[in-house]
Amino acid sequence: MNCQVIWLELEGGKMKLSTKGRYGLKTMFQLAYNYGKGPISLKSVAEEEGLSENYLEQLVAVLKRDGLLQSVRGAQGGYMLSKHPKDITVGSILRSLEGNLAPAACVIDEEMNVCEKEEYCVTRIIWQRIRDSIYNVIDSITLQDMIDEQENILQKKKKRIQEEV
Repeated sequence: MNCQVIWLELEGGKMKLSTKGRYGLKTMFQLAYNYGKGPISLKSVAEEEGLSENYLEQLVAVLKRDGLLQSVRGAQGGYMLSKHPKDITVGSILRSLEGNLAPAACVIDEEMNVCEKEEYCVTRIIWQRIRDSIYNVIDSITLQDMIDEQENILQKKKKRIQEEV
């Protein structure tokens, strides 16, 4: 079996998430930022983030299927988080949209990827450490953490503008 990188795409020699993960996280952040204000239209999210509304429709269908979103039909309809922002992690969002986040096929949790070199493969140990580090980070950040960070950024910006005046 080959240890191939499976979820990160290379662009310009750098590893990154696909647009599904990046745009989905931006969408979920917008819904979290507006949590408690009722359903938010995808059109408003798309405009705020500069994203394609049609593409977002595909992403929210997956997020809804996985229980992260609720939809409301009608003229005042849209999408809402199914839980409080403090109860939704970045990890749950990225796994919903990207699937397993292991950096190599030989360290995917659910699959029994047995490799004949497993016992003495030094790179497999590295892939496991990378996987575990990724999981630790994304599972420790909630949408509420992102909201709090956004508020800090806005306060710093406001302070800087006031100092310039």
